[in-house]
Amino acid sequence: MPDGKAIELVFPDGSKHSFPEGTTGAAVAASIGKRLAADALAVKLDGEIRDLNRPITRSAAFQVVTPLNRKKELDPDGLYCVRHSAAHVMAEALCRLWPETKLVYGPPVDDGFYYDIDLEHKISTEEFAKIEAEMKKIVAEKRPFTRVEMPRAEGMKKVQAEGNVYKVDNAERAEGDVLSFYVTGEKPGADFEDLCRGPHVPDTGRIGAYKVMSVAGAYWHGDASKQQLQRVYGTAFHTQEQLDKHLALLDEAKKRDHRKIGRELSIYAYDDEVGPGLPLWLPNGGAMIEELERLAKEAEFAGGYQRVKSPHICKEQLYIKSGHLPYYADSMFPPMEFEGVKYYIKPMNCPHHHKIFAAEPRSYRDLPLRLAEYGSCYRYEQSGELFGLMRVRSMQMNDAHIYCTIEQFEQEFLDVCKMYLSHFKVFGIDKFVMRFSTHGKEGLGKKYVNEPELWLKTEAMVRETLRKGDIPTEEVANEAAFYGPKIDVQVWSAIGREFTLATNQVDFAVPKRFNLAYKAADNTDQTPLCIHRAPLGTHERFIGFLIEHFAGNFPLWLAPQQVRVANITDKQEDFGKKVLKALRDAGLRADADFGHGKINAKVLESERLKIPYLLVIGEREAAAGSVAVRGRGRRDLGVLSLERFIEEAEKEVNTRALDTSLKA
Repeated sequence: MPDGKAIELVFPDGSKHSFPEGTTGAAVAASIGKRLAADALAVKLDGEIRDLNRPITRSAAFQVVTPLNRKKELDPDGLYCVRHSAAHVMAEALCRLWPETKLVYGPPVDDGFYYDIDLEHKISTEEFAKIEAEMKKIVAEKRPFTRVEMPRAEGMKKVQAEGNVYKVDNAERAEGDVLSFYVTGEKPGADFEDLCRGPHVPDTGRIGAYKVMSVAGAYWHGDASKQQLQRVYGTAFHTQEQLDKHLALLDEAKKRDHRKIGRELSIYAYDDEVGPGLPLWLPNGGAMIEELERLAKEAEFAGGYQRVKSPHICKEQLYIKSGHLPYYADSMFPPMEFEGVKYYIKPMNCPHHHKIFAAEPRSYRDLPLRLAEYGSCYRYEQSGELFGLMRVRSMQMNDAHIYCTIEQFEQEFLDVCKMYLSHFKVFGIDKFVMRFSTHGKEGLGKKYVNEPELWLKTEAMVRETLRKGDIPTEEVANEAAFYGPKIDVQVWSAIGREFTLATNQVDFAVPKRFNLAYKAADNTDQTPLCIHRAPLGTHERFIGFLIEHFAGNFPLWLAPQQVRVANITDKQEDFGKKVLKALRDAGLRADADFGHGKINAKVLESERLKIPYLLVIGEREAAAGSVAVRGRGRRDLGVLSLERFIEEAEKEVNTRALDTSLKA
């Protein structure tokens, strides 16, 4: 209960309000308004999500967590609370159905939640409905989530007495002097109870819609030598409408899965004898790579970049000097030793570009110096983390490093951001955000170079530049690169899936390690600032994104096969070959289907391969020197002269149009 001592809460609008110490978040929400109190799921104190009914004992920044944010979008914090609570409800349902269940842990994840359990009975997909039915009973009971705190020693005794080795382990790993438990109800020892940090929604009735999604094997702590568990996945939303929309997007995402479409369209392949995470680009993938490189090179040429090349291996000393080995050794392939010298396969291009900068004397007149390379890099991703083209061990990176003065930084950084925006427009990427990652003080000298003043100065420069550029930004602490703050570019595909595609990093530390210098106007030696940037990320991740973004229906300029020619009978094959030659002479990626099959089968095959245009040649077209044009999606675009079709197709390619210029 409030004891009368005042605390000060700062609301999101900046206003300050006094409340008695011990006031609950629910009471504060009620003081603001009835509607807010009814919608409230939890509160945030200085960014920490807490239960509505927990007493507030200190002054802090205060915010009410509701299902929707101010933009009327789903609030991630609200979903987090609902899904964490749904994990507990599912755990209780599992224990009701199979009382011998031993609970391990059950966190929320990006698209839902899971609970790891130790249970001899193997749960099948046919039993999901039974689990959901039991969850429905618990939700209908609207039982409160009650937090119970105990001193650590007392809490450990309680957990040990219960005899669940997994919960004992969780308790031993928990930080702080207090252990917290959550009772789904009001009677500790009688109602369902679980060791948990929280937070949770006020009661089970606030979990509006939920679904058990899948079950998979898992090892305790991810260690294959330990107990094998069952991981039951679920998802939860505030409403059934939100859940239905999510499930529809999942179905669409399955159809757009880049691994499935990449295989169907012969874009890339993996081979056991080559190795996991090392994609082989097939001719169709090679064509897409060529187009992406052409786009990047055009933009970089216009932006004053110079192209360089660097080797795939180098001596260990280079990565010791750059500082990469101490920070990234676990992500690098093991060294090779020749003549007593260790060599590493290249995990990143920047140290090589620093050496290229240092290869010749530099003056302030040479700056900014922009060095670009589509360099191949290799990183040892863990086997369990490899995923199609999204997580690989070999990657071709749209890399560049800009060496500039502090005075030039703002313009150079903004120009890089503008290049990102220009590329997004080309690909029809409408939703994006620049995630600005800063350092954490506790990581100085360990995770980050130990230059506290330079960190603050550089982060302030980036923050101000982003503000001046009016660029959508969200700031995240303790996720910077080891040598400086960075921007990770988050984009959303056509169906709303989020991807991290590109990066823009500021390096104030490594140029000094390499003794990089330029002659300033006053004839003194100065160290340049370095901007690392990769607007198109890597071929692997970007093409994976594009496959899912376009569902394989690429715009003409990017499509691996742009045009296919098909004859109705053998009599049109000679003219068909002339058409094919004219298309290829015009620079179009064209092929032909001159087989003996029926034209309907040829149309279906063209659709399966998602080829933008099929040119059908019958007796009349051959006689007139024309082509019957069919657009992808079985659109009949009429009969055109071959010259007119080539003219329109070239226009589409040259402008990198998203939509076809030919209309039915």
